[in-house]
Amino acid sequence: MKDFKQLIAQRRSHRKFTEEPIAADDVKLLMRAALMSPTSKNQRSWQFIVVDDKLLIEKLSDAKEFGSQFLKNAPLGIVVLGDSETNDCWVEDGSIAAFSMQLQAEDIGLCSCWIQIRDRFLSDGTNAEDVVKGILDIPERLRVLCIVAFGHPTEQRNLQNEEKLKWEQVSIDRYGE
Repeated sequence: MKDFKQLIAQRRSHRKFTEEPIAADDVKLLMRAALMSPTSKNQRSWQFIVVDDKLLIEKLSDAKEFGSQFLKNAPLGIVVLGDSETNDCWVEDGSIAAFSMQLQAEDIGLCSCWIQIRDRFLSDGTNAEDVVKGILDIPERLRVLCIVAFGHPTEQRNLQNEEKLKWEQVSIDRYGE
């Protein structure tokens, strides 16, 4: 493992990927990171769909108007689901799991980008969740939080710029202090 300070500075969103497939062992590491992530009351009520079929990935890339089209060039998409009927923290739990996968990806030399699906719509009003559910036969009771696109980077990104951190947005003890 890399130094965490370096890992967190290095992790950036990538929307361009090489055509190289992701090794099965690497997919297993991504899923291990998700399945080991903390959850509210240890409920672990999330579920994941690993998608590497190019036709399905292309269909998923059209689930919403903006911010998902780059998925069609990714070799892998992982759909993060939550059971809102059994877990009122499904959004938080799924978000932690998704980011755990993104950190794991960075650690093994892969890149990633989050695609928000929950509360997003096509221009005709169609819910992006419904589109994803229809493509992947997801049961009605499950909610779709996001799709995380994974791949091999086409370029190296600069580290996060420490000088651009907004420390003024951090308060101690009380807001504004």
